[in-house]
Amino acid sequence: MKRQKDGRRGERRGSPGKAAVPRVASPDAGSADPASDGFLGILIRPAWLPAALLVIATVLAYQPVWQGGFLWDDDMHITKNRMLSDPDGLRQIWSSPESPQYYPMVFTSFRLERALWGLNPAGYHWVNLFLHAASAVLLWRILRRLNVPGAWLASAVFALHPANVESVAWISQRKNTLAMFFYLLSALWYLRSYLAPRIANNPQPSSPNPQRRWYWLSLAAFALALLSKTAVSPYPVVLLGLAWWQRGKVTARDLARSVPFFVASLVLSLITIWFERHQTAAHVIRDDSFWARLAVAGWAVWFYLYKALLPLNLILIYPRWQCDPANVISYVPGALLAGAFVVLWWRRERWGMVWLFCAGYYVALLLPVLGFVNIGFMSYSLVADHWQYFAIIAPIALGVATCAMLARKTAPWVWLVIAGATLLMLGSLTWRQSCLYTNAEALWRGTLAANARCWPACYQLGLILVKQGRPDEAIAHFQEALQYQPNYSEARNNIGAVLLRKGAVDEAIAQYQEALRVTPNFEEAHNNLGTALLQKGKLDEAIAEYQTALQIKPHYAEAHNNLGIALVQKGDTDEAITHYQTALQAQPDYAEAHNNLGTALAQKGKMAEACVQYEEALRLVPGDPETQNNLALLLATSEEPSLRNGEMAVRLAREANDRIGGRNPLFLRTLAAALAETGRFSDAAQTARSGIELAQATGQPGLVARLSDELKLYEAARPLRH
Repeated sequence: MKRQKDGRRGERRGSPGKAAVPRVASPDAGSADPASDGFLGILIRPAWLPAALLVIATVLAYQPVWQGGFLWDDDMHITKNRMLSDPDGLRQIWSSPESPQYYPMVFTSFRLERALWGLNPAGYHWVNLFLHAASAVLLWRILRRLNVPGAWLASAVFALHPANVESVAWISQRKNTLAMFFYLLSALWYLRSYLAPRIANNPQPSSPNPQRRWYWLSLAAFALALLSKTAVSPYPVVLLGLAWWQRGKVTARDLARSVPFFVASLVLSLITIWFERHQTAAHVIRDDSFWARLAVAGWAVWFYLYKALLPLNLILIYPRWQCDPANVISYVPGALLAGAFVVLWWRRERWGMVWLFCAGYYVALLLPVLGFVNIGFMSYSLVADHWQYFAIIAPIALGVATCAMLARKTAPWVWLVIAGATLLMLGSLTWRQSCLYTNAEALWRGTLAANARCWPACYQLGLILVKQGRPDEAIAHFQEALQYQPNYSEARNNIGAVLLRKGAVDEAIAQYQEALRVTPNFEEAHNNLGTALLQKGKLDEAIAEYQTALQIKPHYAEAHNNLGIALVQKGDTDEAITHYQTALQAQPDYAEAHNNLGTALAQKGKMAEACVQYEEALRLVPGDPETQNNLALLLATSEEPSLRNGEMAVRLAREANDRIGGRNPLFLRTLAAALAETGRFSDAAQTARSGIELAQATGQPGLVARLSDELKLYEAARPLRH
């Protein structure tokens, strides 16, 4: 086809090929042709109404997650992420290598929300939901600016597409929704700068250089998108593809304008890759060859396209593929993909240009997740619905635009019926898929129903059953996970933890030891083994396990606390105090460590300091019976007059006994002492007798003797002093 003098490809009016290549519209409100939005444009004339409809439809389709809970790794990112609450947390978010991932914009948003509504998951869900709806509105504006037929309908399909549920309903995928918002905002602003000098009859701008202003705003928005998730890193390639699509060539000016985008993309992508390797250094994500990864990439592109066009049987974790690089068939999907690009390039002068641009966009945005770079999630599956959140725009826009152009040859009502039925179907599928994300148990049971051999689902469901007090069912799910993943040390570690709670100490030790045989540097298993050995009375062996855990992870707060407990039993209270303090440096809100430090300080006679620790523990965990009992004993028996408070001691001791149902003779001993401090010796004597009976029934002769001696004091109506 001949070129015109301006360098653009010649446009033959009425050519059936060129009709499939939308050109750029005016940068004002978009195309003036109602058909550019399909016949739906007839119904949504007011400027604000299309955006409002997109938001309302999105919110209604995701109704099940309005009050949804936290899921899977939401604990690592939100509920147990100290960076969201520490005074120094913002600095850590932006500069610490200990961050779960280097997506500082995401964690900054979580930190702000943590300050606003704490750990109420509904707030986080609503933010995700509105970000997705806002992205749908931005997409509509972009497609209108590009004069893509059916722009509003394409945006509505994106908003309601079930494959996007994973990105919207899972709070941790704020990475996707936030990055998409900034990504589309950058694209919209770039188009404003891109089109400014080419507008016919453009009035004199009020700004000296509006193009430059929109360009730098676009670059800033892209940087924010990268700081939310670097999966948008192929965006500079998209900009060059857009220039080629619109003008038929890429100029030197286009290349120069793209350089800052490429630099930002490269720098932040390298940082993300380093973080992924740092976080997964102890785990083997994939050990397959480049050729195996190349084969998988070919399969993955077609898989995602299939799910985009037919979004049925969506699963959080799909079965993990195994591609044999020695089998020629493994490369067939990749070869077909390459062939499709060749055909589109061959027909680019006619109908193939827009198809080639969309296909290139789709593959480019999938490239970061096709497996050439390791991602932690690939330990479970090589594909995931949330990985095509950015890419899915292309097939949606192309498919809707093609249908909209065909619809011009039919009656308007036919197009309206088809469009309405499509949106209703997609909205229904999204609503149903969202139901799986209302709580963790529903999610994992739904995953197992679709993928019965999903060992992460077995494991996560086991953790949920442990919290629900169903240990036998939990062990069964952990064992099922081990059937599919025999070297899964975390499952063995948790079987050991459940067995230890049930009192099966020897069996628990065997599970911990097997977990450590598979993963010798598993610090949690070392810590748990130490606790089991401590229960067996093997004090030195327990201390050795705690010390090993701390060699692997020096700031492991729980191991420091447990080592302190063991050292107290060994009689080394001073060193125990040091470990309790170290635990609290690592985790200041560790209530158990505060309580244990208080007990150790009380043993050293530092009653005022001990009182401070007990009070802090109760501030963190109000009503903890053990801490209440310890503080009550201190207030009732302290040698420091300023600390003695009999009435408060009685109140705390009664609350502690009520919470445990009066089943601990030590707690009854404390209550007796508190009653004696207030002069109620008769009540103290009666409480002491109850404690003696309980101590005898539970086989604690030493405690029986102490309570008997104290009973004599109460009966003699003499105040008890320790």
